[in-house]
Amino acid sequence: MKTWQYSFIVLLGGCCYGALSTFVKLAYAAGFTVEVVTGSQYFLGTLLIWTVALFSKKKKLTLGKIGKLLLSGIPLGLTGVFYYQSLQTLHASLAIIFLFQFVWIGTFFEWFFYKKIPTLGKIVSIGILIIGSILAAGVLTVDNGVITWQGAVWGLLSAVSYTSFIFLSGTVEKDLPPVQKSAIFSTGGLITVFILFQPTELFHLPVLIGIAPYGLFLGLLGVALPPLLFSIGMRYIEPGLGTILTASELPIAVILSTLFLAEHVSISQWLGVVLILGGIAAGNVNLSKTKIKSHSLEKESVS
Repeated sequence: MKTWQYSFIVLLGGCCYGALSTFVKLAYAAGFTVEVVTGSQYFLGTLLIWTVALFSKKKKLTLGKIGKLLLSGIPLGLTGVFYYQSLQTLHASLAIIFLFQFVWIGTFFEWFFYKKIPTLGKIVSIGILIIGSILAAGVLTVDNGVITWQGAVWGLLSAVSYTSFIFLSGTVEKDLPPVQKSAIFSTGGLITVFILFQPTELFHLPVLIGIAPYGLFLGLLGVALPPLLFSIGMRYIEPGLGTILTASELPIAVILSTLFLAEHVSISQWLGVVLILGGIAAGNVNLSKTKIKSHSLEKESVS
């Protein structure tokens, strides 16, 4: 596969996350608590990915490697815990603006851990994304409600944990089959959620039956697919670019909140969506130029 194909896979992973906030809000409106909603997502999502893993290619792992993968799944669980806490006090289109800060946090991680100074093109791309996110989330309008400090803190924590999860997806056990790796990641996230939330109410049959439609959808798009897609794509692209590509979640969140929650989306918000898409494209154009330049240098050295 070519680099752009792996980039597209990571982009799809971001789109999956963009669909979550709308359906979490619908589950809250149906009367389910944050503990039940989050617990059902990780429980059913982990069941889904393990069902696939049972019939997929696997490698034998030592206890040490299994432990490393389970620990690497902790940020996956924390992202759900933090983000869904923020959704309790913030509108869906506003909560995601705080989660969206992973765009610049990812570049900071890349600079801090890999000593890679961001290029001018990447900085421009991030700037476009941040401006677009402010417009797309409707922060400049009054329709999105009050920004509570609790919601803001939970949202920013979700951004840090989400960035950590994206980085770990591309660095931990790169040679492991993606489905197997995703299943163990998800298990680590499940354990984290169950320790923090202890959603015992989830296992009352009427509650489980009622939350199942929401939990299956959230589990598929929030637990099963993102680790799988990131495990496939992130190891072939730069971590900083990976966070730029996952910015696709915000346009999806805005569109779905309009369709299913009837939240008003202004012209400035649609402009923000366009800017975000432009920022993602700018990040990929910068990558392409870098690839072309590196290939040219390789040819020159060979000749």
